[in-house]
Amino acid sequence: MDVKAILRAVDHTLLAPAARWEEIRALCEDAVRYGTASVCIPASYVARASAFLEGRLPVCTVIGFPNGYDTTASKVFQAKDAIGNGAEEIDMVVNLGWVKDGLYDEVLDELRAVKEACGSHVLKVIVEACLLTQAEKLRLCDLITRSGADFIKTSTGFSTGGATFEDVALFRAHVGPQVRVKAAGGISTLADAARFLELGADRLGTSRVVRLVKEAECGGNQA
Repeated sequence: MDVKAILRAVDHTLLAPAARWEEIRALCEDAVRYGTASVCIPASYVARASAFLEGRLPVCTVIGFPNGYDTTASKVFQAKDAIGNGAEEIDMVVNLGWVKDGLYDEVLDELRAVKEACGSHVLKVIVEACLLTQAEKLRLCDLITRSGADFIKTSTGFSTGGATFEDVALFRAHVGPQVRVKAAGGISTLADAARFLELGADRLGTSRVVRLVKEAECGGNQA
């Protein structure tokens, strides 16, 4: 697969707790240079990054992150606040405790409430697949489809596992045709990135793909 096609699917990501503005700015510069889909950054940097980018690239941020157990009212506020600061895409962690308790009506209500808060802006629902049973994964495919959310996303990258080929294929097969799939967490090679896209992922949440491309360029320049 063409490297530029992979880059166009990347949400170039920096969500480290101690991330500094200099690092966020460098991330934005690289994202523009390499033509990624967006930058995914902490909410506290959204306004500054949006002003810096001046519309050259969408800004994505995370809410209810990384554990998902914020109240629905809090997630709705976070989504509205982020959009007001210039975010165009929102990645929200599902309430995993509710999933484990089988409170699927509550899960669906929350998804719909956050999607309503997002309006026309993109909502990606992070399900933290490494913590789910097969039955729970399938149920979330149905709930996310019914909620009107735009994406199902595999992982936060902060739990016990990241994206797997099996989960991406499963999600692509069981969400509605209007729901896209984002693979995130542990995508460490261009070959893996290409494979996720071939299996049906539409986006890749990663910081490594751009780094790998830059390293390859440096290697070529030294040859």
